Amino acid sequence: MKKFISHKPSSIQENTFSLIGDEWMLVTAGDIKSFNTMTASWGGFGILWHKPVVFCFVRPQRYTYEFMERYDHFTLSFFDRKYHDALMYCGSKSGRDVDKIKATDLTPIESEKGCVYFEQAKLVIECRKIYYNDLDPDNFIDKKFLNEYPSKDYHRMYIGEVINCLREI
Repeated sequence: MKKFISHKPSSIQENTFSLIGDEWMLVTAGDIKSFNTMTASWGGFGILWHKPVVFCFVRPQRYTYEFMERYDHFTLSFFDRKYHDALMYCGSKSGRDVDKIKATDLTPIESEKGCVYFEQAKLVIECRKIYYNDLDPDNFIDKKFLNEYPSKDYHRMYIGEVINCLREI
């Protein structure tokens, strides 16, 4: 089994725009007995309320949304390019209908805090939810982005305080 070591969030040297937008991530919520994961390419890193934070977006009809609502913690897992097909699968299939873990051969691991991440990840961000907000169509200054929502299924934004940063050894 691959080993991970804990690091400070400030030690992340990768370009976070590329990590999220080009390489994607798995957003995972739940515990080792019951969890779901989904691929995401929207989100970010920053400092808010003097804390290192991440933010990610989940549509209400996604199965992962149920887990994000039920649990206080979530993880963001980042992978090498060779796992691109697994991330494509996790982003195109629902955990309500298929066993994503079995189909992708990803290996879930439970952290000391009870969060779920994956042995194949190169970087894992463990987060504690501290805020959420639903995107409101009335607040779009640039109305062209409303075209992203033909079904009017606006994302919920979650902000998570980074409580642990794990990197493969």
